[in-house]
Amino acid sequence: MYRSHNCGELNASHINTEVTLAGWVQKSRDKGFMNWIDLRDRYGITQLIFDESRTDKTVFELAKTLGREFVIQVKGTVIEREAKNKNIPTGEIEILVSELNILNAALTPPFTIEDETDGGEDIRMKYRYLDIRRNPVKNSLLFRHKVAMEVRKYLSDLDFCEVETPYLIKSTPEGARDFVVPSRMNEGQFYALPQSPQTFKQLLMVGGMDKYFQIVKCFRDEDLRADRQPEFTQIDCEMAFVEQEDILNVFEGLTRHLLKEIKGIEVEKFPRITYDYAMKTYGNDKPDIRFGMEFGELNEVAQHKEFSVFNSAELVVGIAAPKCGEYTRKEIDALIEWVKRPQVGASGMVYVKCNEDGTYKSSVDKFYDQEDLAKWAKVTGAKAGDMIFVLSGPADKTRTQLSALRMELATRLGLRNPEVFAPLWVVDFPLLELDEESGRWHAMHHPFTSPKPEDMALLETDPGKVRANAYDMVLNGNEIGGGSIRIHDKATQQLMFKYLGFTEKEAKAQFGFLMDAFQFGAPPHGGLAFGLDRLVAILGGQETIRDFIAFPKNNSGRDVMIDAPSVIDEKQLEELHIKLK
Repeated sequence: MYRSHNCGELNASHINTEVTLAGWVQKSRDKGFMNWIDLRDRYGITQLIFDESRTDKTVFELAKTLGREFVIQVKGTVIEREAKNKNIPTGEIEILVSELNILNAALTPPFTIEDETDGGEDIRMKYRYLDIRRNPVKNSLLFRHKVAMEVRKYLSDLDFCEVETPYLIKSTPEGARDFVVPSRMNEGQFYALPQSPQTFKQLLMVGGMDKYFQIVKCFRDEDLRADRQPEFTQIDCEMAFVEQEDILNVFEGLTRHLLKEIKGIEVEKFPRITYDYAMKTYGNDKPDIRFGMEFGELNEVAQHKEFSVFNSAELVVGIAAPKCGEYTRKEIDALIEWVKRPQVGASGMVYVKCNEDGTYKSSVDKFYDQEDLAKWAKVTGAKAGDMIFVLSGPADKTRTQLSALRMELATRLGLRNPEVFAPLWVVDFPLLELDEESGRWHAMHHPFTSPKPEDMALLETDPGKVRANAYDMVLNGNEIGGGSIRIHDKATQQLMFKYLGFTEKEAKAQFGFLMDAFQFGAPPHGGLAFGLDRLVAILGGQETIRDFIAFPKNNSGRDVMIDAPSVIDEKQLEELHIKLK
């Protein structure tokens, strides 16, 4: 037996108990005649004491050779600690060591294994197994486990069945590039790694499984912009004989359950807004509603004067930043430069100070009087002490720019409290979106999303106005889940493929297996997938997902710890029938 207890469980009730512990040396404090060592494992830290007057001489001398991260086993007696540490559970006791066994010596680690480490991200990624020993990473992984267990518990209690689907599948166009795997036994042919188990979960519904879920790895070969990973984890779910309302209720319940069990927070209100409303009011389809600053469209009250910038714009739109009326000119100029950065792309910005005395001071006073500016304040909801920021230009582009500014201001103003949770549903997405380069329509979600029945006729006359039977759950400005009611009959699926530009031959080659299945009695069905990595990070109060993944890739898609991807030898390439240029 390597240990009778772990390093986080001993306390004053164990005094005079003989124990055996094992773990890593966190640090040592050698006073010559007395040596204290902090022993660490996953559960906590226990202080060991080696006393020249009470410890065997051989053991005492051996303790002096221990370095940081040595793996050791000790036996000894729990005694009361003279200088108690109330900050840790074991702070009232220490172990008077009688036996010491070095299980494994260790090199000095390249960074300190402390909560606040001196290691940069690159070096910690290279030695990720050491980074995991640190409490912030270790606790993030334990937190992820807790969330996953609560998900399984909730869904299992609702009679969902967890079913595994294949990783080696057929390459199908679902938006991003597939990772492909050559088949040695089928020369010149390739598997693909799934971007999601989409078609398989639909086939499970055809198979009568009724309620399916899976916590599953998915893969997308795309540029890792923002905070993404080439392999990520979904809570993937599907239900048969359901309508949209059934699915929203189930997964609203799951989210409510997680917030209560994980965070101790009761959230009753899950607002529902349409995609069009989200874009018009917040400039994006995943709005953060922990704070206001809703868009106010100013065309009617700003395009009647001599200011040509506004008069020529498709959209003039502003937001009221709370309590920013005292911003200095330097602070305002810095914000203007911020929106002019290439990442945002605005050509400039107009501002209006809402003074405490009810007057207004703007950067366009030459063109607009106090009455005009009061109308701007009314439209944007600005109050005395606020600042109105206004952008103009092409409608879609300007909304995107103002959305970025809204989030930046909220961050600067401390309005994005990670301990406040504001979930909502966004519904009624467009079914299709037009690719301006190719002139072809693409599915906004995926090709299996059902159109709203009342919009079917618009497929012939105005495809861009067809609404999808689709929905996203948004939490604190992040899309954490999305899904749809699926097409479940062959005729409608063929029609969808037609509008997506597939020939009948192409559709059969790519998805013939699914359309064949629909002919054998497919039930109405729909589902949703949560992004587990993102969900866990938000619940954990973090903006990035990397520390909630045991072995993440860097921004180039590389695992620098194991040096992957890497080249393979010629013989293996020959077996796979692959020839490199």
